[in-house]
Amino acid sequence: MRLSVVTINYNNKAGLRKTIDSVIAQTCKNFEWIVIDGGSTDGSKELIEQYQDYITYWCSELDRGIFNAMNKGVKQANGEYCLFLNSGDKLHAPQVLEKVIPLLTDS
Repeated sequence: MRLSVVTINYNNKAGLRKTIDSVIAQTCKNFEWIVIDGGSTDGSKELIEQYQDYITYWCSELDRGIFNAMNKGVKQANGEYCLFLNSGDKLHAPQVLEKVIPLLTDS
């Protein structure tokens, strides 16, 4: 596994839903997905729990802001590369990771 997808979220349940739909629709499954939630109170945590079978690691706890959350995600990442796909972001098409991952070479 060469790619870690890191999603951070705070009280953006609607945006997180779009990101979840985008990630789980990927035709390639050879990546890990890390979701860091900043202790949301808008139902985001419950949404994450609904999709936890697709998520390699997740947590929902207070943090010190966006960069602290990103650093938490990087610390959990095992991939050689990290893609930050934050809540509200989505991949253009279901084949994006299938097309991109083979291009991540050491050449």
